[in-house]
Amino acid sequence: MDEKKGWFLVVSILAIMMAIMLFFAWALYDMLQKTVSPVQSMTGELATQVSSVLNPTPTILPSPLTIIRDIRSLARLETIQFTVEKVITAEKNQENAISRLFGDKLIFVAHGNVIAGFDLSKLGADRIEIKDGMLFLSLPEPEVFVATLDNEKSYVYDRDRGLLTKGDIHLESAARAVAEDEIEAAAMEDGILELARQNGETFLSRLLKDLGYPEVIFVYPERPATPTPTP
Repeated sequence: MDEKKGWFLVVSILAIMMAIMLFFAWALYDMLQKTVSPVQSMTGELATQVSSVLNPTPTILPSPLTIIRDIRSLARLETIQFTVEKVITAEKNQENAISRLFGDKLIFVAHGNVIAGFDLSKLGADRIEIKDGMLFLSLPEPEVFVATLDNEKSYVYDRDRGLLTKGDIHLESAARAVAEDEIEAAAMEDGILELARQNGETFLSRLLKDLGYPEVIFVYPERPATPTPTP
């Protein structure tokens, strides 16, 4: 009987010690959790700060100083606008066998606008004649006023660099410069000047008829006279 009481006492003591150890272990775990959470939060904030340092958001600071180089009076009658899209291929070191190592090639999709019309500052009194109730108007030749890229809609579709090169930093700029010329050339090939002339004649004939001239005849150098159509 005494031996059983001794074992019971030992087991009881061990159970109490185990409970005390579990209690202290739980308390230690809770304390560590409360300590680690602020550290993790601080680490995340530190990582964010490091990322902002390594990849800063660009700051644009326009200079308060403005220099006006030239001021000109314009008397333009814009009569038509073309929206043109061209695909430009620019390449470097593609003609030899080492193009896979040092070559650079890009495909640039250029989106631009071309505006044409008449420069009415060239329209002097010597170009206007009234005869037998008809108005003869010698218009200057239509011309292209604007041929420019739309940078928001233009983009590099694809670029292939050689294995041993980072590419030519000026290749895209060269493609953009060529793209403006190509956009204007495409508009010229599609007859933008002729359409500008037709639209200009239609607009001016309506305006001059409202001013009291029943018939307007447009005259161009080296071109036959163009009478306004009779309704």
